[in-house]
Amino acid sequence: MDRLRGPDGCPWDREQTPSTLRGYLLEEAYEAAEAIDSGSPEALREELGDLLYQIVFLARIGKEQGAFTADDVAEGITRKMTRRHPHVFGDAQAEDAPAVLRQWEEIKKRERGGAAPSSSLDGIPKAIPALLRAERLGTRAARTGFDWQRASAVREKVTEEMRELDGAMKAEAPEAIEEELGDLLFSIAHLARHLGVDAEAALQKANAKFERRFRCLEERLRAVKGAGERPDPDLLERLWTEVKAREAAGDPPL
Repeated sequence: MDRLRGPDGCPWDREQTPSTLRGYLLEEAYEAAEAIDSGSPEALREELGDLLYQIVFLARIGKEQGAFTADDVAEGITRKMTRRHPHVFGDAQAEDAPAVLRQWEEIKKRERGGAAPSSSLDGIPKAIPALLRAERLGTRAARTGFDWQRASAVREKVTEEMRELDGAMKAEAPEAIEEELGDLLFSIAHLARHLGVDAEAALQKANAKFERRFRCLEERLRAVKGAGERPDPDLLERLWTEVKAREAAGDPPL
């Protein structure tokens, strides 16, 4: 990285700033997550390298600005993790994961000088996917006791939000439709949390299922009609049903 950012290095690398690298950092993080989902250690190794490269890149810029170095980054997280795991590196006790989380929050409070945060929702990044952030918001609120007591109650809330969306659609009110659709998605995220389901992962799996089936439909469509002419909806529906049925039966794609 020193060579790339140096006088005789790469013109593109020398032009980068933290702002221009932000998107690359997020992209590499998502690709690492995708590698985890793939179950491929080799893919994960490669993607972690790409992610590490972005971290080193940003640390190099921090050094140039006189703000921090890569060593500062590593030493800072080492100190933080040591400080926040006294049950490992000290004499404290934490028998299970909930106890660890309670201890973690107490340590964070002491690190702030004992001052309480302005809100229980502080510290949840705004840049994370909206579905994931909805879950995080609900988890934090639940720690204060503000939560549904049963999953069935959340399911009722989903039905309520669906009715409100129906009303907005009937009124043909675009702003209200957007708001009610957002409320519905927010409620579904909390239903997933109460059911013990990772909503983000569940949606990713649904996306993958749709993509897999649609690619099979495209193959079948090319075999039936060839390229060019737009297929009629009835044919598409019939092929989609066939693809789903074969997948459910464990048969190979059409």
